[in-house]
Amino acid sequence: MSTPTRTDDREFNPVYHSYGAHKAGLPPFVPYFKELWHRRGFAAELSKATMRGANSTTFFGQAWLILNPLLMSGIYYLLVTIIRNRHDPTFFTHLMLALFAFTLIQTSVSTGATSVTGSGKLVMNTAFPRLLIPLSAVRTAFFRFLPTLPVYLIAHIALGLPWHPRMLLSFYFLACIVIFGMGLAAIFATMQVYFRDTSSFLPYFLRLWLYLSPVLWNFEMLSKMDRVIQTVVQLNPAYHMLTGLTDLVQNGPMPGPVTWIASAAWALAAVVVGFLFFMSRERDFAVRLV
Repeated sequence: MSTPTRTDDREFNPVYHSYGAHKAGLPPFVPYFKELWHRRGFAAELSKATMRGANSTTFFGQAWLILNPLLMSGIYYLLVTIIRNRHDPTFFTHLMLALFAFTLIQTSVSTGATSVTGSGKLVMNTAFPRLLIPLSAVRTAFFRFLPTLPVYLIAHIALGLPWHPRMLLSFYFLACIVIFGMGLAAIFATMQVYFRDTSSFLPYFLRLWLYLSPVLWNFEMLSKMDRVIQTVVQLNPAYHMLTGLTDLVQNGPMPGPVTWIASAAWALAAVVVGFLFFMSRERDFAVRLV
């Protein structure tokens, strides 16, 4: 019997790479983000497919994107009016704008949380930067937010609220909200892979966050609250973003330096922590999703 000969020892000594789900497993940043940018079209198509699947591109789907937060605004306004015993149409526009913006954060978190676990086959069978998945969820949340802007503008016009150049500065806070949502989507998407009850806990967390944010109340109401409550509320990341946005759009006081800096700091911190957390764990996703 003949014995096979080894013509090349390398054929019998393959090199294996083990990727652990820890900090050492972070991929090289430059190639990773180059590939992420190169595949941005993939994230856009994934987002469009999600919106088509949710009927968000149909007339009634678009109508519901507007009616849902509009009806919620009406319900919350009725609640606040009863509690305050004061009818204030201007506050209704504040409530609309703040609720629409908070819904952008809320949708980024909730859809981002289930984005990876809901794309199990895609994660296991396709090679691409997995960070594209929660980012596509944020894109979906943003495009669901856009139809609410004309609704607010109509209310702004109907109540005769003033227009001023400072309104353009509100895009700064809107950008902070989107970047903040990207970071949160990455964080909760990773948590959902390891703790499948995360998505069940989120509705309660988001509802509590809503009450702590300047949506159902404004700065005038906050100034009448206890000092401890004021301190807790101002530590809320959404406080500065939503306050700056609503003040600029509704011709309120010019946001102070703390509001501008804190909004950018929270957004940057969320996206850095979220991206690093996600990227350090994404090599473990395929095993966890089996």
